[in-house]
Amino acid sequence: MVEDIIFVGKLIHTPSLGTLEIEDATVGVHQSKIVFLAKSVTDETIRLAKSHHLLKNARVQILKPLQFFFPGFIDTHIHAPQYPNAGFGIDVPLLKWLEKYTFPLESSFRNLDKALEVYYRVITRTLAYGTTFASYFSSLHAPASALLAELCFLLGQRAYIGKCNMDTLSPPHYCEKSPESSIEATNVLVSFMSKLDPERKMVSPIVTPRFAPSCTKDLLQACGNFAAAHDLPIQTHISENRGEIALVRDLFPDRKSYTDVYDHYRLLTPKTVLAHGVYLEDEEIETILNRQSGISHCPTSNAVIASGMANVRRLLDAGVKVSLGTDVSGGYTPNMLIAIRQAALTSRSLASVLKDTRIILDLSELLYLATQGGAEVLGRGAEVGSFEEGKNWDALVIDVSPQSNSPVDVYEHDSWEHILSKWIFNGDDRNIAQVWVNGKLIAGTDCKVEDMSPIATSLASLYMDSVISPVQKSLRLREILESFTNTISLPVTQCVNDGKVHAEPWKHTNENYDHKKSTSMERKQFLRST
Repeated sequence: MVEDIIFVGKLIHTPSLGTLEIEDATVGVHQSKIVFLAKSVTDETIRLAKSHHLLKNARVQILKPLQFFFPGFIDTHIHAPQYPNAGFGIDVPLLKWLEKYTFPLESSFRNLDKALEVYYRVITRTLAYGTTFASYFSSLHAPASALLAELCFLLGQRAYIGKCNMDTLSPPHYCEKSPESSIEATNVLVSFMSKLDPERKMVSPIVTPRFAPSCTKDLLQACGNFAAAHDLPIQTHISENRGEIALVRDLFPDRKSYTDVYDHYRLLTPKTVLAHGVYLEDEEIETILNRQSGISHCPTSNAVIASGMANVRRLLDAGVKVSLGTDVSGGYTPNMLIAIRQAALTSRSLASVLKDTRIILDLSELLYLATQGGAEVLGRGAEVGSFEEGKNWDALVIDVSPQSNSPVDVYEHDSWEHILSKWIFNGDDRNIAQVWVNGKLIAGTDCKVEDMSPIATSLASLYMDSVISPVQKSLRLREILESFTNTISLPVTQCVNDGKVHAEPWKHTNENYDHKKSTSMERKQFLRST
């Protein structure tokens, strides 16, 4: 049962693009939803809140000085299986980077022991950084994707989970054998997640054709049809770098543009998330706008892989929905504060190059992209992203006081807008005292053991045990999950050897992933240098 709480203190959010609200506020939360909101913190306002018929038994939580409420971050583009690679791999451009680093790692996620360790770490790390809602790419393995969904659900993070669809221009050991097997595996994941969270409030499947070059025309068509039939969101990549765009042009000569490829196969919908969009032409932007699809701006990875600088102002001026993504592991960290900072620097650098100061994104716009903008792109703008009556309580308590061991130095003359800016550009996870998702406290420096779910406590204690052997850890992981769920026999997976779908129970393996040089791609075009 979710506790009813009346929160009292400074509240900061960006309910619309260009609007920054900093207010004293009293917020009443009943069964995870905001049912009372008044821009006042007087005793009379608190009494009024407690008189609300849904809040009569609510406890009151009053913030300390130099604490404030802020919406949870929404990361609209992150590759969960790539998390072990976060922080290295800046030596090659995008397409070679996929072959050298990404595909070898992702292919190892047939090993569910490995998937469990990595996915536990990425979920808890992103929560510690204040990400309350993430749109995850998984690997092409349905069992590992189901495990990611279940961990998000059990650990309390709101998430979209996408099993990658990819049946061409990928290593032989990491490539689905047919559009039919790819969609069948996706359907298994959707069925599993429909039982896990029937109303899709916390975790939802998202159709995930990796990007146009890794999908045959038949698979792209099948993904579009499947998403329409099941009313599912879609995520993919678009126009990340020039080599990729040239490859798409070669592979789809009958289509006018990269965007036209997706549009032709019914993949542009109001619930489509397009990562990057660095080199979109005017006609492509108009098409994206007309289909009401959204862009996930990934400035960190664009800088790391030297893909380019997206002109976010141009997209916003056109009316296109824009959000922010960390794009791990092209992006070197899942910290959304870093993505915000990099978005600011990118806009300023591009403004200098193009000699147009209008391109610069101000603080309110940057924060909007990371919160309400993300909610709009994911089709959940009426539910999360800012503070309004009727929305879910997905919120952070930010603490910039000296007592928090804060890296942010605050002075008496600092205004609240200055304090906010200092946190964005100087702060880190030490400032995130509380992380609330769907009305539950699930992370943050103030989060105590008794606040955590039983499975979170068990998994945390396991990962803090440095002396346990890999085999013991694997057995213990199985014991933990079996004690909390009946779905340890996870859904079927693709067998990459014969293209058929087989049931595969949990098996411990002593396989160790290492960065072996992956098999060369079948087509030299895929290694096009940028």
